[in-house]
Amino acid sequence: MTRFENKTIIITGASGGIGAAMARRFAAEGANLVLADREETGLATLAAELDPKRTLVCAADVSVEGQVQNLVARALERFGAIDGMMANAGTEGVVAPIVQLSSEAFDRVLAVNVRGPFLCIKHAAPAMMERGRGAIVVTSSVAGLVGSPGLSAYVSSKHAVMGLVKSAAIELAPRGVRVVAINPGPIENRMMRSIEEQAAPGAGQQVKQGFLGQVPQHRYGTNQEIAALAAFLVSDEASYCTGAAYLADGGFTAQ
Repeated sequence: MTRFENKTIIITGASGGIGAAMARRFAAEGANLVLADREETGLATLAAELDPKRTLVCAADVSVEGQVQNLVARALERFGAIDGMMANAGTEGVVAPIVQLSSEAFDRVLAVNVRGPFLCIKHAAPAMMERGRGAIVVTSSVAGLVGSPGLSAYVSSKHAVMGLVKSAAIELAPRGVRVVAINPGPIENRMMRSIEEQAAPGAGQQVKQGFLGQVPQHRYGTNQEIAALAAFLVSDEASYCTGAAYLADGGFTAQ
């Protein structure tokens, strides 16, 4: 399948589990890729798997506007257009009760998880609007729809992202640009290991069992399952999809 041949996709947070799975999925379907993360070290390993003629690596902290501007400029310089922006970079932050959470820890999560997608939309959208087409996919979470004790910063950020996605979708629809959110449930990757271990140091497996009890399929999802959903949402097959949350949560929010 080559749905993305001659199309250019930017992926932020590309070194992470979901981001790397997205990169491999889009590469397999023929896309030109712009892989971004805070450090190029992790990106280099991923890029080595891919076609160097169709891959650009760029260090970028999505919470810093100048770095996002540079990311978009480099993508346009190398490939001439942007067809998809995967605003995927995110952080779980500190797991702690609200009364114990520092303002600095709270602010850092919002900077990455909310300002980051805002800047990605702000700077990628104009290039898409000029061509009258494009798709922006923001990685949110089931935490954007429900609450969770100990995760107030993360939950707040993901709820904020949903408002951003809806507002951006309404603004950009007349110019041919779609904006959607992917809302994964628990996924087998580093972020969930961090949440589990922070919630109960030394007893992460017990925390995992608790999460599994809330998932009707009684399993964590995979990075590849989220990447598959992302590929659909960026593709022309999802041309009537905008402004909504697309869940991949094993039934977590159905209860």
